[in-house]
Amino acid sequence: MKIHYDKETDSLYIDLSPNKSIDSKEISDGVVVDFDIDGNIVGIDIDQASKIVDFKEIISNLPMREEKLSA
Repeated sequence: MKIHYDKETDSLYIDLSPNKSIDSKEISDGVVVDFDIDGNIVGIDIDQASKIVDFKEIISNLPMREEKLSA
């Protein structure tokens, strides 16, 4: 999983899979889910993310890789 934030557009993209997106569906105002050819969710795009997402909460709950913890 990768998380991408674009400050200029205030959009957050959560990349859940390396599979290519072939379809998208807006599930709520400004929230779009991307699907692969098999119908699996591959990503989530959130517009005006800073108004919806608490970034501090996300960061504080992300697991750290063991090698980064021991450094």
